[in-house]
Amino acid sequence: MPAQRKSTRQRLVQAALELFAAQGVTETTTRQIAELADVNEVTLFRNFGSKHGLLLAVIEEAEVFTQLGENLGQQATQIRGFAQALQAYADGYLQALEKVPEFVRSLVGEAGHYPIENQQAIGRGLTQIHRYTIQYLTTAMSQEQISNPEAMPTRLSTQKLASLLNTLLLGYAAIEFTTKFHELWPDRETFIADLVKLFLPSEYIEAISPEQTSSLAIVESSRSQLRGEVIDIPAPLVRAILQKARKSSSQDYALVYLLFGAGLRTNEIVTLERSHSIYDNHQHLLQVPQGAIRQVPLNQWIMGYRYGSYTKNPLTQWLKIRKDDQPALFINETGQPMSEVEVRMRWQDIVAEIITPSGHPPAIEQAQQTWCVEMLMRGMNLEGLSILTGYNQEQLQPYVLRAQEKAALEQAIRLDRSPSSKTDGVG
Repeated sequence: MPAQRKSTRQRLVQAALELFAAQGVTETTTRQIAELADVNEVTLFRNFGSKHGLLLAVIEEAEVFTQLGENLGQQATQIRGFAQALQAYADGYLQALEKVPEFVRSLVGEAGHYPIENQQAIGRGLTQIHRYTIQYLTTAMSQEQISNPEAMPTRLSTQKLASLLNTLLLGYAAIEFTTKFHELWPDRETFIADLVKLFLPSEYIEAISPEQTSSLAIVESSRSQLRGEVIDIPAPLVRAILQKARKSSSQDYALVYLLFGAGLRTNEIVTLERSHSIYDNHQHLLQVPQGAIRQVPLNQWIMGYRYGSYTKNPLTQWLKIRKDDQPALFINETGQPMSEVEVRMRWQDIVAEIITPSGHPPAIEQAQQTWCVEMLMRGMNLEGLSILTGYNQEQLQPYVLRAQEKAALEQAIRLDRSPSSKTDGVG
């Protein structure tokens, strides 16, 4: 009996979420929700009391939100460094909201028309999320103090930090789901990077241990891109990263190969399924389902080295040895689709001992920057790169400048190797 009551409750919560998203909270009736959940309307009232009670349950109990709480609870004790903890929270929070954008738009758009009961339900739901956030941040801060007692990750109390984080993230979601026609930030990764940087005092950055610098490298990489800079990874380091990934596992090798061979962003990688990998003897394509659907080639040549063929490469080999039925291209230890946070953590484990000329381990965003610059160096025009990346030509100008800089350096080196006249040595 308890399992049956739980199943009924969950069906009602899911039905309410679907209808609230499709037609708004105000226009949705309890009768419609009960019919969609295939239960009697009396059962709805017995479980939730009223529609605003059900709205509260949607905010607190919908699977998309409960999974966020569970994932963050597991990650809080595993994440190394407070910067990474903030990034993981922001990533997880926004990924959860991105699964129900219509529901978020409904809450924002109709808020002024809600009766006091619905407003109270939303308030209680946000308060509950606030409590979870405080618990997560408290755990992350405790882990930080154990591993790095000299560092002070933030001057704010966890309560104030939780309030500011949730306010900024909810504000981002409201704007992003309402309109794409803004110039407030170029992409979600840049927003999160600046959000993390906002809460890290300079004393903390100076005091953190070398093992934690990878999270800050992510922040600095995104900030550099926002300033119009591109920091691609030198070819020897790309080779070293791929070799380390190969020694780590077949999946790690496939993941890193895809990063450097297709130039996808992390939020695009986690949406890929096996069916999105399309290949034959003449090409290997990836169909990216996020946003406007587009196809991207998976290159067999990366920075001067060939990694197999179109039909036999790190990705096809990884898929060949898979024994599970999970459609996702990459999976975690429990066999579930790998999240963006988990992709980033795998990258950081792989590159932990690799140091770039800037003195930090490479950030995962630099893999895409490296791919874009390499494509331009090989002769791809700006219009073609815009089609493949989904960026507009203005956003790609920093990549053009970096490619021109590298081309000029290569030309100067070639000229130095073939002098036009002989001169006497000095000294």
